[in-house]
Amino acid sequence: MQLAVDGHLLATDPEGYLLDLHQWNPAVAEAYAAQEGIVLDQRHWEVLHLLRDFYAEYGFAPATRPLVKAVGRALGAEKGTSLYLMQLFPGTPAKTASKLAGLPKPTNCL
Repeated sequence: MQLAVDGHLLATDPEGYLLDLHQWNPAVAEAYAAQEGIVLDQRHWEVLHLLRDFYAEYGFAPATRPLVKAVGRALGAEKGTSLYLMQLFPGTPAKTASKLAGLPKPTNCL
């Protein structure tokens, strides 16, 4: 599969996650968000940057529970809830946010 971004085709796995994480940039996040019907704002970006930092530190994209915990620690308890993340990233927040952040699918997510 491929994702079209600014006239370039980026390789993805069968579920649409980037194969080359180094190809990620904000335009990639915007393209994925458009596919998901999400309009990105500052709240989304802070979670996406947090996810990228998490991946850089630990080498994997977190599933929902660790994501909620990481958001709570970094962004405050009011944002560290499943409900908050589900409002930003409908469906399975960890999967959706990881895709938008250009990361692999969390290993514990179906």
